[in-house]
Amino acid sequence: MLGKAGKIMRLRNIPGAKETIEESCFVVHEPQEKKGKWQEIFHNENPVHIEVGMGKGRFLMDLAALHPQINYVGIEMYDSVLLRAIQKMEEKEQEGTIPRNLRFLRMDARELPLVFAPGEVGKIYLNFSDPWPKERHAKRRLTSRQFLERYDQILAKDGTVEFKTDNRGLFEFSLEEVREAGWTLDAHTFDLHHDPQMSRGNVMTEYEEKFSSMGNPIHKLIASRSR
Repeated sequence: MLGKAGKIMRLRNIPGAKETIEESCFVVHEPQEKKGKWQEIFHNENPVHIEVGMGKGRFLMDLAALHPQINYVGIEMYDSVLLRAIQKMEEKEQEGTIPRNLRFLRMDARELPLVFAPGEVGKIYLNFSDPWPKERHAKRRLTSRQFLERYDQILAKDGTVEFKTDNRGLFEFSLEEVREAGWTLDAHTFDLHHDPQMSRGNVMTEYEEKFSSMGNPIHKLIASRSR
């Protein structure tokens, strides 16, 4: 399954990956020092949107190109995956198509409140997150109430969380967690690509293309904090 395959891929050690990440200008280093100062990183006052578990970064690269008026931060904790995102950015730089409104972080998502100030993030994207299928690992799922509590600490008042997956069990768990955490479920669908309203303007991830081409329906929800 996706989670197991993805986990094996991410954990593969690639010689030199850590050094490349440490030297990359696309990665924000010592991010805790940037808390409350993300507008300084991008040299503008545009909204900041983040993707937690960005993988190879293509989704955010596409979004950044489509929406230059928004600043994007991709968060990934595995060196081997972040390395690929950096390589893609280097390729875009050589082509002259690099998005200037995109940066990466190598960090554990549990530390989000240490890196972003209250209200500093306008939107959080979660795409095809690891399902952590064992019940004892439920709190590690990025849509668990424990993570929703962390998102609550950094989201703007009108901020939202958008989650996509092809894992029906994880999606049903996520719907329940949103309710249990006291959040508002603004919209959801069990078949995104056949939902005219929710699929409008949809930017696909690499996993989304792969699994939808196999006939797997894509599930999506949009949630916001109760006001």
